[in-house]
Formats: sequence, C-alpha cells, structure tokens
Amino acid sequence: MSVVVDTNVLVVANGKHEPAQVQCIGACIDALAEARTGLVVIDDAQHILAEYRRHCSFAGQPGVGDAFFKWLWQRQADPRHCLVVHITPHPKRGFAEFPADEQLAKFDRSDRKFAAVALAAGDAPPILNACDTDWWLARHALDAHGLTVNFLCPELMAGAER
Repeated sequence: MSVVVDTNVLVVANGKHEPAQVQCIGACIDALAEARTGLVVIDDAQHILAEYRRHCSFAGQPGVGDAFFKWLWQRQADPRHCLVVHITPHPKRGFAEFPADEQLAKFDRSDRKFAAVALAAGDAPPILNACDTDWWLARHALDAHGLTVNFLCPELMAGAER
C-alpha cells in the first residue's frame, strides 16, 4: 500500500500542534508507523521533503515526526520504501497534475503538491491529514477527482464548513 503524508501529520506526531490531543497524536504516530511498512509517495523535485525539512529535524529527534523524516530522507531512493513521481510546475494551479476545477481554486497552494503527487502516482494513494481543515473543506471536490483523504484527527475538523 502507498500513501502520501501531509506535513501536518509529522508536526502533530511531534506534539507541536497545540489543539491536538493525545488520541490525535497517537493516530498520527500509528499512521507514520504504518506508512513505513508500505510505500511513501514523494516528488522527484523534493517539494515534499523540503517542506518536511522546514518542520522536522534531520537528527530524527526528539519526536516521532522527526524520526519519520529522517527515516524517509535516508530511504528516498529505495523503491522498497518510496515511490518517487514527477509533478510538473504550473503557473496557475501550482502543478499540472492538480485538478483544474473551480471548486478547488481556493485550495491551499502549499498543499497542492500532495494532491498532485497522489494523482501522479497512478493509483491515487490516500493522503494522510491530521489537522488541516482545507482538506476537509475540499473533500468532495477532491473525491470527484479520485483523491481520498484519510482524516486522522476528525475531531479537529469540527466547525470547518464551506
């Protein structure tokens, strides 16, 4: 099984998102452990790894998100652990692989790389999300394009409405 992991999952697993409670942090830790048993999908231009690098430590400490980042960094070229796909920069949509859909016009540009990578993977692996309500607000439009978002902390989506 392959997955795309939004940066917020690593941040929450590190305990660095104050609204996240113990159950949410645990769900993120479990999801990262599960991701290690399959394929983590990343892009060949390292847009995803660059974002992880801004939020996590190369030392792999002190949090579980840091450890996942270090593990992934060390295995990014290993096809047993990573599926590396190409995504094409696009001036309006961020990436050509991101759907040209008016319902997604306001979708966070910094999160578009995750959707683009999932679509470029071919089988549209699920995207793991912990605390970003943009994914929740766009879930129906994303689903219409074959994208599935796994909400690890559904309690953090409460109150987010379109």
